[in-house]
Amino acid sequence: MMKRLATLSLVVIANAGLAGCLVGPDYHRPAAIVPVAYKEAPGWTEAAPADGIPKGDWWTLYGDPDLNRLEPLVAVSNQTLAADYAAYQQALEIVAETQGGLYPTVGLTGSATRAAQGNGGSGHVSTNAGSGGYTISSGGARTSGTFEGSVDWTPDIWGKIRREVEGDIAAAEVSQADLANATLSAQATLASDYVDLRAADSQITLLQQTVTAYQRSLQITQNQFNAGVAAPSDVLTARTQLEGAQAQLISAGEARAQYEHAIAVLAGHAPVDLTIPPGALMTNIPVVPAGLPATLLQRRPDIAAAERTMAEENAQIGVADAAFYPDISLSALGGYSADPITGLFSVSNALWSLGTDASETLFEGGTRTATVKAAEFGYDEGVATYRQTVLSAFQNVEDDLSNLRILAEQAQSLQAAVTDASRAVQIALNEYEAGTQAYTTVVTAQATLLADQESALTVQQNRLLASISLIQDLGGGYEAVPEAAPAAE
Repeated sequence: MMKRLATLSLVVIANAGLAGCLVGPDYHRPAAIVPVAYKEAPGWTEAAPADGIPKGDWWTLYGDPDLNRLEPLVAVSNQTLAADYAAYQQALEIVAETQGGLYPTVGLTGSATRAAQGNGGSGHVSTNAGSGGYTISSGGARTSGTFEGSVDWTPDIWGKIRREVEGDIAAAEVSQADLANATLSAQATLASDYVDLRAADSQITLLQQTVTAYQRSLQITQNQFNAGVAAPSDVLTARTQLEGAQAQLISAGEARAQYEHAIAVLAGHAPVDLTIPPGALMTNIPVVPAGLPATLLQRRPDIAAAERTMAEENAQIGVADAAFYPDISLSALGGYSADPITGLFSVSNALWSLGTDASETLFEGGTRTATVKAAEFGYDEGVATYRQTVLSAFQNVEDDLSNLRILAEQAQSLQAAVTDASRAVQIALNEYEAGTQAYTTVVTAQATLLADQESALTVQQNRLLASISLIQDLGGGYEAVPEAAPAAE
C-alpha cells in the first residue's frame, strides 16, 4: 500500500511541471515539544518518525503458547479492523479519483444517418386504413456520417487539483496510520484480556487451595470440639470462613467467563465458538532494553496520524487559495463529416475546432477569504493537536516505566510477606492443636495469608498489564529478553 501512495505522490510531482505554479503554503512538519531524555530512564533520546516499521509478533515475549495462538486471529478475523481496512482502501481510491482530474478528458463519437425524400418517379405511398396514417418511401435514399474526437482539459495552472491530491494522499496515510493504531490497540486489548483471564485462573487455583486448607482447619476444629477442648464458636467460625472462600471461588469463575467471551469477540469468533483451557498467569515480564524509547516517535501510529492530518489541512489552504484565481478550460475537436458517407475519411471531409474558456468570480461577499482563514485555523488546530499528541505519548511512556519500576519493588516485598504468612499459619495451627493458642489466631493468620497471596497475584497481573501498555505506547514490539521467573519458595 505504501508503494501505491508513493507512486501517486510521484505523479503529483510530475504534474507540477504540467501547468504553472502551486498557490498556498508548502508543507513542513512543525517542531514538536520533545524532551531530550526520559525522567525514568536517563540517556534515552528521541528519533525521527518512521511508523511503517514492522511491529513484529511482540506478544511472543511473554512465552505463552495460547496467547501466541490467539493474537494472529485479531488481524485476520476482527471485524472492526476489517472496517478500518476497507476505509483505508477507500481513501486510496479517492486519491486516484482526484488525481485523474490532472489529465485531459478524451472522447470519441461517431454516427451514421440514412435518409430519403419523396420522389414521384421512384417513390410510393402506403396507407394504413385502420389508423389513417401513411408512409413515404423512396428508392433514392442517401447515407451520411460523422466521426469526431474531442479533448477537454482544465489545466491545473494554480495547483488546486495538485493540492487536493496532496491532501487526499495525506488523508490516505492518516487512514493507514489509523488502521495500524487500531490493529495495535486490538492486539494489546486481547493481550490485556488474556492476562486478566489468566489472573482469574490463578485466583481460582488460589481459592481452591484456600478452600482445601479451610476444610482441613474446620476438621481440626471439629475434632477439638468433639474432644471437648474447643468451643462451639470455633467450629462456627471455621465453617463461616470456609463458606466465604467458597463464595469467592464462584465469583472468580464468573469473571473468567467474561474475559473469555471478550477474547473470542476480539479474535472474530462468537463466544460459543472459543474455549480457552485453564492455565497459570505468565511469569515472564519483558525487560525493556536501554535506548528503546528513542524509537517512540518512529513507531507510534497515532503520532503519524496527527502529523499527516497537518499535511492534509495544509493542502486545504492551497485549495482554498486557488479559488481566487480564474478557471481556464481548453477544448479541441477534430473529425470527419460526409454526405454521402462514401469517402468519409478523405481530407476534404475533415473538420476541426479549438476553443478556450475562462471564468472568474468578481464578488462573493468575502466567502473565499473566510474559506482560506478557516483552512488556516484548521491547520493551526492540527499543529496543536500534533504537539499535544507527542507530549501525551511521552507522558504515557513515563507512566508505564514508573509503574513497572514501582510494581517490581512491590512484588519483592509481597513475596517475602507471603512466605512469612505461610509460616505463621502453620505455626498457629500447630499451637492450636497443642491447645496453647486460641482459634482466633489461626483465623487471623489464614486471612492474612490469603490477602497477601491475592495482593501478590494482583501485582503480578498489573506488572504484565503495565508491560503491555508500554509496548503499545512505544508503538509496537521490540526485541527484549524475558525476565527470569522468581524462584519457588
